[in-house]
Amino acid sequence: MKILDKYTVTSEKVPVEVTISESFDEYVNTYEIKQIQVSKATDLMLQHLKEMVIGNVNIKVSEILDLNEVDNIKKKFKEKAQELVDREITDASPKDKEVLIGKLIQDMLGLGELELLLADNELEEIVVNSSKEPVWVYHKRFGWLKTNLHMKSEEQIANYASIVGRRVGRQITNLNPLMDAHLTTGDRVNAVVFPISTKGNCLTIRKFAKNPWTIIHMLDPSIKTLNVDVASLLWMCVQYEMNMLISGGTASGKTSFLNAILVFTPPNQRVISIEDTRELYLPEFLHWTPLTTRLPNPEGKGEVTMLDLMINSLRMRPDRIVLGEMRRQNEAEVLFEAMHTGHAVYATIHADDARQTKSRLTTPPINLPESMLGALHLIVVQYRQRRTGIRRTFEVAEVVPQESKTFINRIFAWNPRTDVMEKIGDYVRIMDELGLFAGMNNKEINADLDERKKVLTYMLKNKIYDVNDVGRVVAAFYRDKERLLDMVKKNMEPSKIIKMGVV
Repeated sequence: MKILDKYTVTSEKVPVEVTISESFDEYVNTYEIKQIQVSKATDLMLQHLKEMVIGNVNIKVSEILDLNEVDNIKKKFKEKAQELVDREITDASPKDKEVLIGKLIQDMLGLGELELLLADNELEEIVVNSSKEPVWVYHKRFGWLKTNLHMKSEEQIANYASIVGRRVGRQITNLNPLMDAHLTTGDRVNAVVFPISTKGNCLTIRKFAKNPWTIIHMLDPSIKTLNVDVASLLWMCVQYEMNMLISGGTASGKTSFLNAILVFTPPNQRVISIEDTRELYLPEFLHWTPLTTRLPNPEGKGEVTMLDLMINSLRMRPDRIVLGEMRRQNEAEVLFEAMHTGHAVYATIHADDARQTKSRLTTPPINLPESMLGALHLIVVQYRQRRTGIRRTFEVAEVVPQESKTFINRIFAWNPRTDVMEKIGDYVRIMDELGLFAGMNNKEINADLDERKKVLTYMLKNKIYDVNDVGRVVAAFYRDKERLLDMVKKNMEPSKIIKMGVV
C-alpha cells in the first residue's frame, strides 16, 4: 500500500485522521477516516444523553424552520449537552468530554459521520449510493475515492434526506422520490429514494466553498486558471456592464468563476441572483439580493420557478441580473430581453467552447433567434482536464453582431501544450463598446487595464484571497483610484488598503 496523503480534519471539535492511499487490492484509491473509537457502554450512554438533551431543550418550530436561528439552536444544544455530560460522565477528561459533545451535536443536528466528510475542505462531492456499499468522495487533488464509512441502513439514508428537506421546506417520499435541497451551510443536496434508485436510497452532496474562490486564487501560480491580462479585461467589462456568459462542461468551475468576477461589481449597484440552489457568495457589503427557486408541495402547489423569479426580478430595479444556469428557452428569452432593456446580465451554460455556446443558444431546446445574440458581449469558457483535474479558462471570445447574424471572435485561448493563456486575436467589438461606455480612447483603455493589472498583482503578491477583502480593494479602486494606485506602488500594508475600501 502506498500513502498518497495524510492530514487531520476537525468537526465540532472531534478530530479525525484522514489517510489517502493507493492499494493493489483496490481498483480505486481509498480515503480512510480514523476516528476516536468509543466503547459499547459509552455508545449506549451517548444514546441516553441524546434523548435527555432533546427532552430538555426547548426549541420552537419557528426556530427550526428559520435558517438564521441555526447557530442559536446549536448553542442551546451544546450548553445542555455540556451540562449533562459533566453531570453523568464524571471520570472523563475535558478533551474526551469535548469529543463526546461533538458526537452528540453531529448526530442530533447534523448528518452523523457524514459531518466528518463535510468538514474536509479538500472534498468537492460526497456520495452515498446505498447502505450496501461504502460512501464515495470526490477529492480536489485525487478525484473519486472510496471511503471506509458505511451507512447503517437504507432507513438512515432516508432519514438524512428527510432531515435536509424539512429544514428548507421540501419533502422526499415514495410519491416524490427526487429532491434538490441544501444544507444550512449552503452545501447542495440531491436525494433519490428506492426504487427509483435501484441499488438503494441515494444522497449526493456537492460542497459549497466556505471561503469561495476569488480571482486572486485563480491567478495564483499554483492554480493559474487564468492570467492577469484576462482578469483585468474581465474586471473592466464587469465594471462597465458588459453582458457575459460563462460556459463549460460539468465541474469545470463555471459557478466559481462567475462568483469570482461578480466581486468586481461596483458597490453602488443592485445585484439580483437567481439559482435553483444557493451557490454564489458575494462580499457582504454589496447591494445583493439572492433568490432561489422552490419545488411544489405534495399537492402540487407553491412552486416558484426560475422563470417566475426572473420576471419578478425585473420589477426589483436591478442593475445586474445573475442567473445560476440557463437551461430553457423561456429563461433565455427573458434574460436576453433584460439585456436589450439595459440590464447587465451574467449566467452560466453547459457548452465546451464559444462556438458551441452560440450553437446551444440558437438550437433547441433554447432556440433563440440569432438576431437576439447581439446583446451578448462576451463568452468565457471554463475547462477541466479529466485526467489531472486541473481547471483553466479555455477561451475568451467576443460575440460580434453583423446585420441579422453574429460571429464569434476568439481573443484569448489556453494552449494545452505550454499551459499558457495566449492572445490569439484582435478586438473587434469590446474596445469600441468600452470606449462608448467609459468615454475613453484605446490608449486610455490600455492604460486603465495596466492599472488594474498592478492592483491584481499587488493582491496576489500580498496573498489577499478572502472574498470580502478582494471586494474592498476593488471598492477602493472605484472610490479613489489614484490614492489606491499610490499605495500599491509603495507596497503598503494590505490592512491599510483593505480598510481604505471599507463600505
